[in-house]
Amino acid sequence: MLVVLGINAIMFFVIGVAALYGNTTALLADSLDNLGDALTYGLSLYVVSKSTSAKAKVALFKGGLILLGAFVVAAQIIYKFFVPSVPLFEIMGVFSLLGLVANSACLFALWRHRKEDVNMSSVWECSRNDIASNLSVFVAAGAVWITNSGWPDVVVAIGLVWLLTRSAIRVISSAMAELHAAA
Repeated sequence: MLVVLGINAIMFFVIGVAALYGNTTALLADSLDNLGDALTYGLSLYVVSKSTSAKAKVALFKGGLILLGAFVVAAQIIYKFFVPSVPLFEIMGVFSLLGLVANSACLFALWRHRKEDVNMSSVWECSRNDIASNLSVFVAAGAVWITNSGWPDVVVAIGLVWLLTRSAIRVISSAMAELHAAA
């Protein structure tokens, strides 16, 4: 988990800088997802030997973080509707592939722990989302290149907001069920 935490923290900064430089909302969503994951993994390490109730509370917090990331990206999408721009597709493509390599390593490292408990299940959910995000941003980069338009970036960002929101709801629902069972 420490390795996965480190990878996500580094990728948040690397992809975040690239997203700002490349003016890409989809890559920004990917970066914020890495930040949420790094915080998630840190909290998961904290509760690994704690009670089921403590794990469920941390999972509930993680779900809230995922939802917060979705709201930040949604705000950026709204901004793009009023101030449209064309992101740098090269930046999107290169950094989405870099993120894919990093997140694939994380997913591989977490594979055997994905069904241990609500805590590890939520960690697995975050890592699986990362792969989908990276692939989506890569496809958007190609579409930006082909169309010379910023709309593919926005469309993929909308999809990522949906993915993040769906994931947040699943994590929050699981955590709430664990809390009710523990009570």
